[in-house]
Amino acid sequence: MFTKLKNIFRKYNSLPIQVRAAFWFMICSFMQKGISSITTPIFTRLLNTDEYGKYSVFNSWLGIVTVFVSLNLSSGVFMQGLVKYEDRRKEYASSFQGLTMLLVAVWTAIYLAFHNFWNGLFELTTVQMLAMLLMIWMSAAFGFWAASERVVFNYRKLVLITIIVSIAKPLLGIFLVLHAEDKVTARILGLAVVEFIGYSGLMISQIVKGRKLCVPEFWKHALMFNIPLVPHYLSTTILNSADRIMIEKMVSADTAGIYSLAYSISQLMTLFTTGITQTLEPWRYSKQKAGKQEDIATLAYPSLILVAGLNLVLIAFAPEIVRIFAPPEYHDAIWVIPPVAMSVYFMFTYGFFASFEFYFEKTGYVAAATMAGAVLNIILNYIFIGIFGYYAAGYTTLVCYIVYAVCHYLGMRKICKDELDGKKVYSMKKLLAISVGFMIFGFVIMFTYYNNWIRYGAIVVFMIILVIKRKWIIETVKQIMSIRGKNKKG
Repeated sequence: MFTKLKNIFRKYNSLPIQVRAAFWFMICSFMQKGISSITTPIFTRLLNTDEYGKYSVFNSWLGIVTVFVSLNLSSGVFMQGLVKYEDRRKEYASSFQGLTMLLVAVWTAIYLAFHNFWNGLFELTTVQMLAMLLMIWMSAAFGFWAASERVVFNYRKLVLITIIVSIAKPLLGIFLVLHAEDKVTARILGLAVVEFIGYSGLMISQIVKGRKLCVPEFWKHALMFNIPLVPHYLSTTILNSADRIMIEKMVSADTAGIYSLAYSISQLMTLFTTGITQTLEPWRYSKQKAGKQEDIATLAYPSLILVAGLNLVLIAFAPEIVRIFAPPEYHDAIWVIPPVAMSVYFMFTYGFFASFEFYFEKTGYVAAATMAGAVLNIILNYIFIGIFGYYAAGYTTLVCYIVYAVCHYLGMRKICKDELDGKKVYSMKKLLAISVGFMIFGFVIMFTYYNNWIRYGAIVVFMIILVIKRKWIIETVKQIMSIRGKNKKG
């Protein structure tokens, strides 16, 4: 046994640093969302459906307000800048910390000056709003630090911080909720306090190392790149959040809670998709920089099939998962999981198209595509939630993410025509075959919820297929895990 372990460690240590880093970055992604998901059954029992709905709506507003307050500077432009300004990374990071600090300070002053208005608009208390602003600041600060660590493959500190914060958040949250009358505010404060303690030191460290809070060149680059993307980021957030806010307004907070549970369970697969995306994103940019765009498809199709398969597993076990995650009053959430799980797949496909828009800085394409999905989402939610209730929100979300992915695909095709002499990166037939096949299987499985014997039979068949295809699955995962190493060598 000891010899086997020794051999495993020897093989692990012999792997290139890029491969080990890719593995641990994926583990970090799992930790950040996984522990939150694992503790969901605790909070669904500590909070009733009404309280859980209000907490979920707070998170929805958090996502929307983040776009305005931080301009999402820790996304897109920051990673691009770390590559572009490779020899000035410390300066670059500290200047972004300074810019974000200024933005948060300005918006906090605006909030405090008109706090009654904002509290009424969001239906939140002053404590909740201030906690929100603190979380936005700390989340951005951590985002800058984490991206800086990923780009140079420093995974040890990132893993340690992620583990500590991911465990501390639910532990403090449980303690505060158990000892508070206002359980919603207690849950929110648990997150805000842990993020402040866990992330503020990282922010200070980057500022000390970079020594400059304001570098006009970097600030100008950041604002010129990200301000046009505000509609895109806002629309993306609306796609993720508007349904819960609208359900609370149009139906009730408790149904928003049931829907939010279904949405949270469906988002379990983002544990995998986020890790895969973070691993492939630098590789996609490097392939575009090298003029080898067609190489991206070699991993795109296997990745899409893998993500589709994972979401089918989630759909198949949805009734059991809901029983584990929440008490009986949440049971109807099973009917929302399939369409939202399918939406996760289309969220993932977007990255393979949008990377072209970001690389060639076609922010207008990005904003137009995402806004189309968001506007459609609000319209469809308004129409169909009123007719069919909160169930409709899951299906409107799916339709809108399909439109979202298609629009970004068309934007990519336009860029390929204008910038790459019409180069065809992906096969539309293959993309359609994977996507349509996935949806057909997903809805077929959903209809088996009426008969467990049929569903379990379908699960057995699916498991047999997984066993037969295990070598392909393992090889695909290995390719994804090693992609940074291959890119480094190339």
